[in-house]
Amino acid sequence: MSPVLSMSPVSGATRVAGVIGDPVTHSLSPILHNAAFAALGLDWVSVPFPVAAGKGAQALEAMRTLGFAGLSVTTPHKDAVAQAADEVSDAVEALGAANCLVRLADARIRAENTDGDGFLGGLTADSDVTVQGRTVVVLGAGGAARAIARACAQAGASQVLVVNRTAQRAEVCAGLAGSVGAVAEPADISDADIVVNATTVGMGADRGLPCDPALLHRGQIVVDIVYNPLETPWLAAARAQGIEAFNGLAMLVHQAAVAITHWTGRPAPVAAMTSALRTRLN
Repeated sequence: MSPVLSMSPVSGATRVAGVIGDPVTHSLSPILHNAAFAALGLDWVSVPFPVAAGKGAQALEAMRTLGFAGLSVTTPHKDAVAQAADEVSDAVEALGAANCLVRLADARIRAENTDGDGFLGGLTADSDVTVQGRTVVVLGAGGAARAIARACAQAGASQVLVVNRTAQRAEVCAGLAGSVGAVAEPADISDADIVVNATTVGMGADRGLPCDPALLHRGQIVVDIVYNPLETPWLAAARAQGIEAFNGLAMLVHQAAVAITHWTGRPAPVAAMTSALRTRLN
């Protein structure tokens, strides 16, 4: 069992990071951040900041003024902070959305998007599998789906197929995967090596299914980026068929780990972050 990590007392030298959103009180990001800071021996603290819709750009300026080390960004501010940042990563430029803000040495703010790398890291942590040379089907075409499609293509997937109810949105998402991206139909799910639910279907009390489980089969890897509940109806149906199926916890941890590295310049203590998250959820 991993030792319990405790935060250092807040002092005048404590650096502040956090997460902004509307709502944000439910966010698990501070738990992950603070576990990382403690494991790294840093006098840092992360807290949630409720920021009303439409105020994302002002929050970025507050980060600059108050000297915050970094911010994670959740709904509905991802687009606004991407537009307001002084610099953007290649991922943010391609996706038009950011989920991480980094304070640079000259007080400039760089916008990053850690969702794609978080998905890839989480997939390998859960399954010891990479997407290289594999066919990936992405269900959905929202912000997370776009980040995942792009990341899978860059990581060497042979095909990235997007299944979505709206054809135009599917085309945009598939386009981010370049030459290996294409819009697909539900029937194509059966031919995939990896199937990813990148929608919110199944979240919370939603008992819906992002696709018919009959389209899945043994030998595939199924990933649901939802982590509340830990087992969605779709995951339960896949596991009942003997299919390897994983929830969104690993992606949550690994996208936060990428942010920690952006902020601190140090490798993130993923094991400590995972342990803290599981303790909180239990």
